[in-house]
Formats: sequence, structure tokens, C-alpha cells
Amino acid sequence: MTLTGTSALVTGGSRGIGLATVRALAKAGARVHFTARRAASIAAAQRELGDIPATGHHADMTDRFAMATLLEQGFDILINNAAVIGPIGRILDISAEDWATSIDINLSAAFHATQRALGHMVAKGGGTIVNISSGAAHRPQEGWSAYCAGKAGLAMLTRSVHMEYGDKGIRVFGFAPGVVDTDMQATIRASGINPVSKLPRESLASAEDPARVIAWLCTPAADRLAGQDLDIRAPDLRAAAGLPPID
Repeated sequence: MTLTGTSALVTGGSRGIGLATVRALAKAGARVHFTARRAASIAAAQRELGDIPATGHHADMTDRFAMATLLEQGFDILINNAAVIGPIGRILDISAEDWATSIDINLSAAFHATQRALGHMVAKGGGTIVNISSGAAHRPQEGWSAYCAGKAGLAMLTRSVHMEYGDKGIRVFGFAPGVVDTDMQATIRASGINPVSKLPRESLASAEDPARVIAWLCTPAADRLAGQDLDIRAPDLRAAAGLPPID
């Protein structure tokens, strides 16, 4: 699995699945950049990465100017990973403003990054976009109306990009990483509002597993799966990416 000679941008890459993906892409040979909302998060991530080369950028996904400026570099790979789970609460218990903010981060900002990246990718004759999806894109969860709606929209964005630009060398994938031991899952457990919040931490997967699949999707070996919303639990996908089967 080699990505030598490619450049990649991972949004929300300072921790969790994002940071594990930065590591996996860099180890595969890509020149990796990542975003984070706080300079301190970038510094912490780069300490954790150690000798693994990666460049952090202080940029909020919803800052259209900052993201447009960054994407002018023209990346070969875009991983739309940045997302928020909140607001968590039943529809009558949350504010419309918080709901709209979630959609802006989880969907509108991903669209903007995709749009900016696409122009350069099409001009170069190809590129790869991986949108981090979720089972919540297809199944509602109590208290997650904003998150579910945002991820459902992102799944349709994946299909739209494939339909409009697949014949121009753009490989786009939706990828649901499963229930992974991240800070987002800690927030979910603290809410106690639906079955996902009841899962014990010891049952959660490591972020390295989805990161390995994401890196594999960025290689030509995954061409046949372009345009699909994929799930890490799928036996064929796990085997192709080098992950063991789920017991």
C-alpha cells in the first residue's frame, strides 16, 4: 500500500480517527497536512506523531476563507473527517441555532472543502475524496437528529460527486468507521441518551483500524468501490484492507 508522491489533507486531524489517518497516510508515503481548530491541538498532535512527517494548519472547517486558502495548494487526497456529535437531545430540547451549527460543520463545511478540492483534482485528471460517514446516515438515533441529518446529507454528497465527476478521475467514498474509542464517544457515553451511549469503552474499536481502511481507499486497489457508502464491518472490505474478520 503506497501513496508515495501524493499530497493529502485530513480535516480534524489532531486526534482520534483523524490523527490515526494522518499517521497511516504518512506511513504509506503521502505528504500529509491536517487541520485543527486550536493551535494547542496541532502541537499535541505533532508531539504524538513524533518523527512521522505531517503539517498542521490552524483552521476551523467553517472558516470558508481559511479553508479556501489552504485548499489552494491542490491536494491529491481529501479526507473530510472533522465533525461534531452535538447538539445531543430530543428535538424539543435543543435549539435551532445549535442544530444549524451542526449541519454547517458536518455537511456544509465538507461540501465547501470538497468543492474547493475538486477544481484542482479535475484539472490534474484525478483525485480521491473520503467522506467519513456513519451508520447514523441511514438509521436514526434518539437525540442525534442533527448528526444523523448531516451524515445522511454527506452520504448523498458522496453519490453526487461520483455521478458528476467519476468519469473525470475523481474517486469518492463514504466510509463508516464503526464505534471507535474517541473523544466523541466519551461525549456520547456521558449523554446516556440512546443505546450507543451504553456501550462499554472496552468494546470500542481502535482508531488505527478505520485509519488503515481509509489509507487503503486512497490507493487504486479500491477503484471498484468508488461512489459507495462503505462500512468497516463488511467482510470483503476488511479483508481487502488487511483487517482481521469480526468474530
